[in-house]
Amino acid sequence: MATFPLHTNFDGDFVVQLVPVDSDDIMDTVAEKCAYHTVGRRVSPQPEKVMRVRKHGVEEFYPRDMKVSDSDLRPTETIDIIFADE
Repeated sequence: MATFPLHTNFDGDFVVQLVPVDSDDIMDTVAEKCAYHTVGRRVSPQPEKVMRVRKHGVEEFYPRDMKVSDSDLRPTETIDIIFADE
């Protein structure tokens, strides 16, 4: 378990933020930690959708149960958080 800072680009937000997550967090937890700073402030909640995480500039989402430490992410890299139907 280690602090792992990520730049987060939340879909619909104009602010890119540096959010500390944990290397043992799964992607669903990463999305929740990022949403805390954005959803309900600058982005409307979408409870009928699921938040998904992907590396900035990449089309494929990370598996929702993948740990940060098991991904190809590096500290301070930028991720996108997207509201998806799945």
